[in-house]
Amino acid sequence: MEKTANISGDRVKDLIQKFIATSPLNTMQNADGDPAWDTALVGFASGADPIWQQYKEYVGAFHWTPWEVFNQHCPEVPARPAELTVISWVLPQREMVRKANRRAKKYPSEEWARIRVYGEAFNAGLRCHVVNSLNEAGHAAVAPMLVPNWAIVKSQRFSYASSWSERHVAHAAGLGTFGLCDGLITARGKAMRVGSVVAKIDIEPTLRPYADHRAYCLFFADGTCGKCIDRCPARAITTAGHDKEKCRQHLARSREHVEKTYQFVGYGCGLCQVGVPCESGIPVKAAREALERGELPPPPPPLA
Repeated sequence: MEKTANISGDRVKDLIQKFIATSPLNTMQNADGDPAWDTALVGFASGADPIWQQYKEYVGAFHWTPWEVFNQHCPEVPARPAELTVISWVLPQREMVRKANRRAKKYPSEEWARIRVYGEAFNAGLRCHVVNSLNEAGHAAVAPMLVPNWAIVKSQRFSYASSWSERHVAHAAGLGTFGLCDGLITARGKAMRVGSVVAKIDIEPTLRPYADHRAYCLFFADGTCGKCIDRCPARAITTAGHDKEKCRQHLARSREHVEKTYQFVGYGCGLCQVGVPCESGIPVKAAREALERGELPPPPPPLA
C-alpha cells in the first residue's frame, strides 16, 4: 500500500459524484442508453459510534460492526474502531424511473426492473471504485456487501436479516430514517438504493439530525398516511409493519414477469416507494425543516 495521502470527506464525495458522471457502468442498458443514476447523497459515521453495538443487540449477534468486517478482511492493517470511518451513499431514483413505477399496479415497470439489475451493478462498481481509490491513497478499505461471507441470516425477530444492512448504515450516517414499509426515507425520498465502504480514514461523522429512527415517516410522526399499505401488491404492509416473507415471495414471482414482459433477466417491485408522500423527500415538515437547519427536530406528539 502506498504512503497515506490526506483525503477529506469532500474529496470522497467528489470521487463518488465523478464516478456517477463518467463511469460507463452507469447505464440502464435500455434502447436510449439512459443513465441509471444522476447524483448521490453521502454521509459518514465513526466506527466507534455506539449505534453499531445497538444494531448488534437489536438485530442479532451476526450483524457486523465496522471493526468486525474490517478486521476480517483487512487483518494486515491494525485498526481500532475509532480509527475507522463508514462511508455511506444514497442513489436517489431518477424522475423517469419513479414516474414509470407509479403507474405499476402489480409488478415493476421496465425502468424500475432495469435499475434493480443494472443500477445495482453500477452500485457494486461504485463500491469497488471507492475501495480502490482509498487503497491507492494508502487507506485500507472494504465494501462489506461484496465480501464472500456476507450472508442473509434467519432471524427470529425479523424473519431474516443480513450481516450488513446498507439501509441501517445510511441511517447511522445521518442519511435517513425508516418508514412503515421498512424503507429508508432520505432527503431525496424513499425511492433509492444505498451502498457503503468501511475504511481506515479520519473523516468527521455526519450529524444525525433525528433522535427517532422513524422521524421522517408520517405514519409514525402523527398517525396519518399509510399510503404504502395500499401501494403494496402483495399486501405485505399493514399498520403493524412489513411482512418480509410476503415481500420476498412477491419479488420471486416478479422474475417471470420481468423476463416474459421486458425480455431480460431481472426482478423487482418498489411500488411502495413511489406514489407516496415520501417518494422524493421528507414529508414530515418539522423533521424536514430540522434537517435544513442542521438540528434535531422536536419530539413527535404521542399517538392517540
